[in-house]
Amino acid sequence: MAARTARSHGARILYSLFVGATPQTTPAAALIAGKVKIRHFSAGSAAAARLREEKDAGWKDSLQKVRNIGISAHIDSGKTTLTERVLYYTGRIHEIHEVRGKDGVGAKMDSMDLEREKGITIQSAATYCSWKDYQVNIIDTPGHVDFTIEVERALRVLDGAILVLCSVGGVQSQSITVDRQMRRYEVPRLAFINKLDRMGADPWKVLNQARAKLRHHSAAVQIPIGLEEEFSGLVDLVNMKACYFHGSSGEKVVTEDIPSNLEALALEKRRELIEVVSEVDDKLAELFLSDEPISNSELEEAIRRATIARKFVPVFMGSAFKNKGVQPLLDGVLSYLPCPIEVSNYALDQSKGEEKVTLSGSPAGPLVALAFKLEEGRFGQLTYLRIYEGIIKKGDFIVNVNTGKRIKVPRLVRMHSNEMEDIQQAHAGQIVAVFGVDCASGDTFTDGSVRYTMTSMSVPEPVMSLAISAVSKDSGGNFSKALNRFQKEDPTFRVGLDPESGQTIISGMGELHLDIYVERMRREYKVDATVGKPRVNFRETITQRAEFDYLHKKQSGGQGQYGRVIGYVEPLPPGSGTKLEFENMLIGQAIPSNFVPAIEKGFREAANSGSLIGHPVENIRIVLTDGASHAVDSSELAFKLASIYAFRQCYTAAKPVILEPVMLVELKFPTEFQGPVTGDINKRKGMIVGNDQDGDDCVVTSHVPLNNMFGYSTALRSMTQGKGEFTMEYLEHAQVSQDVQTQLGVQEFRLI
Repeated sequence: MAARTARSHGARILYSLFVGATPQTTPAAALIAGKVKIRHFSAGSAAAARLREEKDAGWKDSLQKVRNIGISAHIDSGKTTLTERVLYYTGRIHEIHEVRGKDGVGAKMDSMDLEREKGITIQSAATYCSWKDYQVNIIDTPGHVDFTIEVERALRVLDGAILVLCSVGGVQSQSITVDRQMRRYEVPRLAFINKLDRMGADPWKVLNQARAKLRHHSAAVQIPIGLEEEFSGLVDLVNMKACYFHGSSGEKVVTEDIPSNLEALALEKRRELIEVVSEVDDKLAELFLSDEPISNSELEEAIRRATIARKFVPVFMGSAFKNKGVQPLLDGVLSYLPCPIEVSNYALDQSKGEEKVTLSGSPAGPLVALAFKLEEGRFGQLTYLRIYEGIIKKGDFIVNVNTGKRIKVPRLVRMHSNEMEDIQQAHAGQIVAVFGVDCASGDTFTDGSVRYTMTSMSVPEPVMSLAISAVSKDSGGNFSKALNRFQKEDPTFRVGLDPESGQTIISGMGELHLDIYVERMRREYKVDATVGKPRVNFRETITQRAEFDYLHKKQSGGQGQYGRVIGYVEPLPPGSGTKLEFENMLIGQAIPSNFVPAIEKGFREAANSGSLIGHPVENIRIVLTDGASHAVDSSELAFKLASIYAFRQCYTAAKPVILEPVMLVELKFPTEFQGPVTGDINKRKGMIVGNDQDGDDCVVTSHVPLNNMFGYSTALRSMTQGKGEFTMEYLEHAQVSQDVQTQLGVQEFRLI
């Protein structure tokens, strides 16, 4: 009886405190949701304030135990293998499967059949796991440059990343691209030198390459015990202990004293680590300069501060395939990478003219979430959300700020590769997915109380096109459905219609990118498609200024058409961000201002198709200086047509040229094949810009027109007996040579 009275008395006090909660909300739920209005008692306001502080402290404690990380690297550096080991050691999966394993199961994160067959990652996959009471959300990303958008959007929403480097291959072209993306989104990172068990493994060479090529301010926090076949464990330079990995899958971590033959090297490398960190951390520098002994915890805190400030990159080592070094890397993720409240995230307030707002990262604030990836699942569209502030609950109404639509959240899940776990709510700092929400990639959702949008991610332009058509006419519905879905999922995949031939044209980041979509269409939609020869996305531009003065006049009984435009076109200076600039320099009312937008529209429409080969014209500035109008006959249509004809009239006088996409190609092959390979690059009109030696291999960097790179992988294999490899990524659009311009069916226009 006494117990019941005490309990009801406690409930009454809670009730009186939480009067602001809605009738259906329990006091505890109100506390979680932040819907608390504290009633001010004359004697109890201090207690209320204390309650608020305790609530904030509770959230901070829980958020400090969350890590959002991505694993990114060059092709075949071991990202998916590393993620597989992380999931195994954290208990998320109970057996290990290899990427190209003999059992044919494939790695957990490669859920698509195509990924398992080809042994590559095509889509980034999200999962979560727990390690030492910390919740770690992981996104495993592809390594191929064709799927670069997957890396881009993963890094946009993560707080930290692991850059995996191969101890044999070192810093490769895609490692540089991924590192550039990490810098763009200001993501703190750890480096993990993988594959120490392979022949020719040299972690110190890779560390020096990271310092030289990636300009990393980095130092090793571990040294290996043996290399190649003799690789048996690691020495932790922070705690000065040796770690060995026992058990069938390396699950038992045993710490011992450092082997006597490595003590001198360990002391030297620890001193180097302290020196490098003290250059960017004032607290450690004071201790270092005063020659005071530096404790393990002081060094660990200094590394954490420098890593979160993006001034230092700690380098871990191991072999994911041989199950060595993964657990210390996980400890490093907890020790050195930031939690969601240690990262500054900004939103743009649409109600105040896109004013920058810093998000607190607290679940008590208004909901702000970014849709960063879309997938078409069995149950409709699956939208991946990163929650930056506030709480999202199943059944809540959320507002898409970009479209203004109010949507109900029908189902909320946490992803584990392609498996889902239903949850009732999620708070700031988490990565979740929602079903049945129609939106585009990059849309921002709020609870309606604020109008914030997150800054969008940068989307590279497609570099290659293919003509595609369905084999049977019956599958037309599925064909267009597949194209629409792929376009929604992937911003770098574009679909267009060739106005002359009426063919459907798909554009993407490379041959592999488009091949994968054609194959997915066959498997997922049962549509067999035929593809034409790959087509390069050429562009046109002008090389000199040209004047235009065009009068469009048409009288056909009744109201006619009349519009005159005068001005000039000129090339934009190199490096300018815009592709087409229109400037209105009209003085007076020669043309009424309401017709100017129609004139601009006409010029932009005309620039979509240059008269050389019908490709878009860019890097052009159009200036309108004068014109004439008629009180009755002038209309928007008349001025739009006048500007289209004016553009065509002056275009030939501006000496137009064709631009083609040029690729940055990095080749790696044994030195004995240097003659034929470099000769072939010259034959393909490539320009060699770098030539390095890496052991017995030759590393050549060159700029080659994409039009000359089709089928290159087969040619390189035959020239190097299958030992050569290459990667390429888009560099720029550059002017074609005179013979190519003629070859493309173009006669140079010259003014006599």
